[in-house]
Amino acid sequence: MIDLKLLQKDFQSVSDKLIRKGVSVELLDSLKRKNEELKVAKIEYETLQAAQNTMSKEFGIYKKEGKDTSELKERVDANKIKIAEALEVQRVRQEELESIAMSIPNIPDDGVPNGKDDSENVEIKKVLTPIEFSFTPKEHWELAEQNGWIDFERGVKLATSRFSVSFGMGAKLERALINFMLNFNSKRGFEEVSVPSLVNRAALEGTGQLPKFEDDLYKVQDQELFLIPTAEVPVTNLYQDEILAPDKLPIKMTAYTACFRKEAGAAGRDTRGMIRQHQFHKVELVSITKPQDSDKIFDEMVQTASDLLSALELPHRLMTLCSGDLGFGAAKTVDLEVWLPGQNCYREISSVSNTRDFQARRAKIRFKDGDKNSFVHTLNGSSLAVGRTMVAIMENFQNEDGTITIPKALEPYLN
Repeated sequence: MIDLKLLQKDFQSVSDKLIRKGVSVELLDSLKRKNEELKVAKIEYETLQAAQNTMSKEFGIYKKEGKDTSELKERVDANKIKIAEALEVQRVRQEELESIAMSIPNIPDDGVPNGKDDSENVEIKKVLTPIEFSFTPKEHWELAEQNGWIDFERGVKLATSRFSVSFGMGAKLERALINFMLNFNSKRGFEEVSVPSLVNRAALEGTGQLPKFEDDLYKVQDQELFLIPTAEVPVTNLYQDEILAPDKLPIKMTAYTACFRKEAGAAGRDTRGMIRQHQFHKVELVSITKPQDSDKIFDEMVQTASDLLSALELPHRLMTLCSGDLGFGAAKTVDLEVWLPGQNCYREISSVSNTRDFQARRAKIRFKDGDKNSFVHTLNGSSLAVGRTMVAIMENFQNEDGTITIPKALEPYLN
């Protein structure tokens, strides 16, 4: 959640930054109106409380001097009722403001380039040179079917469209990638954790998936439990509503989970193959750190994901997301896009984001900062999406006869 105190202090500046991210003027006007209503309610309550304090002092003086207190007592009792009413109004106004604030995205960093969508993202650099094939490279679904690695029809039979089943070397490669990624991240200082695939509403609110993206989540019937869309949700919320010791920071974690998304807003996109599925596997990086260290940790996470791709000999590029393409909770994001020769383009395979204190405010994750409690910064990033990595390996390591060479880094994991 955005810092409401910052909003109250400099509404216009915060609004200008949020407009860069596509927030409507109408929503910001509503936020401003609720903010003003809360201010009025607080002033009314404080005025009544000050009057009560004054009358309480008078009451003591009257008693000491032996004066009749009946009329003053009536005023005190009447004011108590007004205070209770004013306090309730203040509570309602606070809830109304926070309800709107929960639907407001994070403020983009000043260094984030302006832009309306992904066509205006800015390339940072390319890593490794794509191979030039002497034949026309096939797309991954052709290679997967030819080699018997992935069966898309049986996935539909078991569930519905956008599910698949891995067989033989396809299943082994998937498992090898997960182990390779976790080991790689562990060597970079990220502690491996294993977390539930179901989380409650509070966890999803804490990382910003709720209330805005409820339509994209799978919910358990008759329970307030949801299948996770990413390991970012349970891993970040491990420290929900806690005050951490400063010497415990940074906390750097990596986790493998299955992820589940309805892809409600992606109708008609990537309907073939494994690029966009309802269930997929992913290894995630999550960091919780002091504010002054978050930019350094962000760079480390981007480098870790890039080095992992390089270890797999996969050409890729780093892209800074423009303001209009930033995710809901992100203050800044770098996407890593892998080269897919079958599609003759780069496609996203990892997204590393610094959410600053946005998630920490929602999840109430703080640390001892001298004599006060301050909000931590949280960061998350894919390292990597397993299915998309398999896609990249199939397309980049394909041979003319359709067979696929295994990257050297994975050979120890495949005996």
